[in-house]
Formats: sequence, C-alpha cells, structure tokens
Amino acid sequence: MTYNDIAWLPLCAGLTAVGIGLGYLAFRRRGVTAGLRATAWSLLPLAAYLTGALQTLWNIGAAVVGFVTGLVLSPAVWAGVVLAGLSALLFVVSGTLRGRALSRARTAGPEQGGAAAAPERSGAPRTATPKTGQTGKTAPRQVEQPAADDFSDIEDILKRRGIS
Repeated sequence: MTYNDIAWLPLCAGLTAVGIGLGYLAFRRRGVTAGLRATAWSLLPLAAYLTGALQTLWNIGAAVVGFVTGLVLSPAVWAGVVLAGLSALLFVVSGTLRGRALSRARTAGPEQGGAAAAPERSGAPRTATPKTGQTGKTAPRQVEQPAADDFSDIEDILKRRGIS
C-alpha cells in the first residue's frame, strides 16, 4: 500500500470531527482544560494533511518499517550485527588484559624487570647497596627523609630564572 492509495482528506477530516466531539464531551465532564486539550489534539490530523506533513510522516514510517523488516529478515545484516558484537567483545577483552599486564608490571620487583627496576620517581639514580666486608650481607641503606618545609630546590630554580 502506498501513500496515494489512501483517501487522506476524508480520513483526517473524520478523525478531527470525532476528536472535536470527544473534546466537547471532555469539556462537559472534566472542565474547560480537558476539553481544550482534547480539541487541540483532534485538530492535528487535519492540520498534518493540509500542511503536507502527513506525507512526510508516512515516508518516515515506511522507511522505519522497511529498515526493521530488512534487519529482521536478512541473514547478511545479522552477520554484520554478530561481527560488530564480536568486535566490541574483543575491544573489552583486550582492554582488560592490557590493564592486568600494566598492573603486574607496576607491582613486579626489580628481579622481575618490572617498573620497580626503573629509577625512582625522584630522579635520583639507584645505587647498588654496599656489602659489608665480614659477613657478606648487604648493609642497611640510609634513606634520606625529605623535609616537608625544604623549598631550597624551588628557591634555586626561581633565582636562576631571575624570579625572587
């Protein structure tokens, strides 16, 4: 059935007439607000026909129905949907595996060659721990405690840049 196979003017005029009748009943039973709202809705079919919007709505509806029936009944389209789903699944799995690999690299120790084997973030190079002469054990490292109020590095940079 095409758009031209239907007698749209009598159909739209009939819908508008029935709607105005129902609008009158709504006015009598529920008040002015309900009656005006029902009348406003009932005028839309005739307005759509007279402005040409009804044919546009018909074309949109026909396109949507054609798309849905083509989607449901076409094996090629379903193959495309399956491939798109598989692609999305592979993206999720690869992201998960990558995240696990990165977290393992962060927690790996220096003997495993992980991120902990790289120099510390402070920029100071790592030094080998000296062994004591008698026991062969490693001597305890002396760790510098950064002072929270030590801004001497920042002050030096500012002085070199000419900022006081």
